[in-house]
Amino acid sequence: MDYGYFIDGLMNAITPLNLLFVFLGGLLGTIVGMLPGLGPATGVAVLIPVTFGMEPISAMILLIAIYYGAMYGGSRSSILLNTPGDASAIAASFDGYPMAKNGQAGQALAIATIASLVGGTVAVVGFTFLAGPLADFAIRFGPAEYFLLMLFTLSAIVSLSRGDMLKGFISMLFGLVLITIGVDAQSSVYRFTMGLPQLTEGIDFLIVIIGIYAVGEVLYNFIAINRPPEKKNKVESLWFTKEQWKASRMPIIRSAPLGFLIGVLPGAGGSIASMLGYTTERQLSKTPERFGQGTAEGVAAPESANNSASVGALIPLLSMGIPGSGTTAVLLGALVMLGIQPGPLLFESEPTTIWTLINSMFIGNLFLVVINILLVGLLIKVLDTPSHILYPLILMLGFVGAYTLSYSTIDFYILLAFGVLGLAFKLLRFPIAPLILALIVGHDMEQNFRKSLIVSDGSPSVFFSSPISIVLIIMIILSISVPFILTAVKNNKAKQA
Repeated sequence: MDYGYFIDGLMNAITPLNLLFVFLGGLLGTIVGMLPGLGPATGVAVLIPVTFGMEPISAMILLIAIYYGAMYGGSRSSILLNTPGDASAIAASFDGYPMAKNGQAGQALAIATIASLVGGTVAVVGFTFLAGPLADFAIRFGPAEYFLLMLFTLSAIVSLSRGDMLKGFISMLFGLVLITIGVDAQSSVYRFTMGLPQLTEGIDFLIVIIGIYAVGEVLYNFIAINRPPEKKNKVESLWFTKEQWKASRMPIIRSAPLGFLIGVLPGAGGSIASMLGYTTERQLSKTPERFGQGTAEGVAAPESANNSASVGALIPLLSMGIPGSGTTAVLLGALVMLGIQPGPLLFESEPTTIWTLINSMFIGNLFLVVINILLVGLLIKVLDTPSHILYPLILMLGFVGAYTLSYSTIDFYILLAFGVLGLAFKLLRFPIAPLILALIVGHDMEQNFRKSLIVSDGSPSVFFSSPISIVLIIMIILSISVPFILTAVKNNKAKQA
C-alpha cells in the first residue's frame, strides 16, 4: 500500500465537488433502489448521459455512489411493502416485512442501514488491502467451480424450507424449468417459446420478482378485502433495541466478509451473497424457527452481505475488466466511455484514480447512513397510507417497472401470471425464495455445467478436479445434511427429557 497515493486519493475525494457527487449519487441510488424493477443497473445506465462533460474521476464517483446507494435503497421497499427493489434485496423481505407488520419497521430500517454501513466499510477495507490477491483467486474459478458454487447456493436456500423441504425443492425445480425458456445460448435452439418472439430471450427475473412479490401481495390483500382489517401495530421506535443489536452484531460481522468474497467472484453478485448470508445465519442460529417471523438478525445478515458484495464486485471490474454483476457490466461500459481502461495495469498506471474511488466509497457509506437514517421517519409513513391508495400505487410502480425493462406489453401478461403464481404460493405455503434464486442463477448454472462437460469430454470427474471444487462439494453436502442432523439431535434430546 503506497500511502502517498492514498493521501492523494483522499484529498481528491474530499474536494467540495466530489463530495457533492458522492452525496447526490448516494441519494439518487437510494431512491432508484426503492423502485421495483429499476434497480442499480438501470439507475446507473439511465444516468450515464448526465456524466457527459464531467471529469472522468468525478463521473465514476457519481456512478459508483449510485450503485452502492441503490444497495441501501433496495431493502426499503422490501421491508415496508414486501416488494424488493431488485434481486439482491429479496432476502431483506424475509424478516423485514414481518417486522414492519409487527410495528418494528423503524427498527428494521435502522438495523438494515447499520448492517449496510458495516458491510460496505468492511468491504472497502478488504478492497484496500486484498484487491490483488483476491483477483488472482477469482480467476481460478472455472466453469466447474462456478456450477458447484451456484449449486451450493441453491442447496442452502432449499434448506431454509426446514420442516417442508419437499415444497422448497419443488419451488426450486419450477424456477429451473422456467430458465429453460428462450433461445439456448450454446446451441441456438428455441426452447418452450411457444412461437412468441418476446420469449426468445427468456423471462426477465425482475418481472418474476415484481409479479410474485408486488402483484401477489396486492392480490392476496384483494381476496381478503371483506375480511375485518388487521389491527395495525403501532410503530414502536425508529431505532433498534440493545437486544436487537446484540443479536445482530455477529451476523453482521460474519456476513460482511462472506458477501465480499462472493462479490469478488465474477457473475456471483449481491443476490447470491445476501441469500447465503441469510441461510448461513439461520443455520448457525440457536433459534432458527424465529427466522421468517420478524427477527432483526434476519435483516442484518443479508443487508451486510449485500452491500459488501457490491464493493467486492468492483475488484474483478477494475483489476481484470471483468464485470461481477449486471450493474458492474454497465459500469464497465461507462469506464471505457470515460477513457479509463480497466485491467491489471490500471492500479499501476492510475493509482490516484483508484485511491480516489476507494476513499469516496468510505465517505459515501457515511453519507448513506445519514441519508437513510433521516429518511426512516418519512418512509415509515408509507405504512399509514390507506390500502385503497397504497395497493394501486404498488401495482402502478410494478407495471411501470416491468414495462421499462423491455418496453413490451407482453410483459404485463407475464407480470399478472406470476402475480397469480405468487398468490398461489402464498395460499399453499410454498417458499418463494428457492424459485427466485433458481431463476437468478439457473441460466449461468446450466451453461457452466455444460461448459464443464465439454471441456472434460463428458467426464464428471471435472467436478472433483480442484481443491475449490472439493470444498464446495463438502459445503453442499453439509448444507443439506446439517438441518436433518440438527433435527434428529433435537428430537433425541426431547425424547430423553
